[in-house]
Amino acid sequence: MPRDGCPTTTTRWYETTEDPSVQPGPGDEELELQGDAENSFLKSFGKQVKLFRERMNMSQVDLGKRLGHSQSQIASVEQGRRIMQPKIIDRADDVLDAGGVLSAMKDEVARAAFPRFFQDADRYEARAVELHVYDTMLVNGLLQTEEYARALYVMRRPVLSEELIEQRVTARLSRQKIFSRTPAPIMSFVMDEVILRKPFGGREVLRGQLENLLLFGRMRNVEIQVMPMDREDNAGVGGPFKLMETEKQERIAYVEVQGSSRLYTERKPVRELEVRYGIIRAQALSPRDSLTFIEKLLGER
Repeated sequence: MPRDGCPTTTTRWYETTEDPSVQPGPGDEELELQGDAENSFLKSFGKQVKLFRERMNMSQVDLGKRLGHSQSQIASVEQGRRIMQPKIIDRADDVLDAGGVLSAMKDEVARAAFPRFFQDADRYEARAVELHVYDTMLVNGLLQTEEYARALYVMRRPVLSEELIEQRVTARLSRQKIFSRTPAPIMSFVMDEVILRKPFGGREVLRGQLENLLLFGRMRNVEIQVMPMDREDNAGVGGPFKLMETEKQERIAYVEVQGSSRLYTERKPVRELEVRYGIIRAQALSPRDSLTFIEKLLGER
């Protein structure tokens, strides 16, 4: 993707538009009650688990012990009210001798737990050969620790149910399988300095998150950059966004706020954000200086 050039005028993502390159997502009021399709899929998966379990003459308690779950957790999965983490689904497939049927469904199970507005973006993200992100408020979901992610959902208002929080956390962590893909995608993340100073979940949670950023930042295919607060110029004042390119050379831009989102697929708006991102990267600290900056923050805690 291009990394240089000058920004031009672009359609504001938060305005109503008839641009065919823009694919709007539903509002926040639709998120927390998952759509019928998502509920139906989770219920279907739960029925499959139950059928395989009963075929093995195994109780919910027995299956729970084999998977490290309680009986109530297994019951929630079978009722479509709770999702299993991908690695647990693989284990369940082995324990229940499901012949790969359950494992084949794990990606869709994880996707069904995402807010509806993010599900299309997740499909592109999962196929990305390049992924570039600018964040202004939070550590990007791909880089979050479990504790940090959970703290963000606990803070949500209106309050989310415990089951929905667990679904969202599991779904968010499942996205990190992108880091172990072969061949490895090229990824870069630029984040405002203020993000690294917000103690969401407490000081220890923030410390763990900063340590996690150092681990990701030392990966050969990942570059993390910090945009210092003292910069007088910042091309990213319009807010956060994500750029993706798939193996089919599809180029997509994604923007999101307050439960609303937009996917841009036409070349013009995507190109404008690519140009903007190149300028942002040039204005931020270098990847090496950024890791040094994060290490210094850790030393202050």
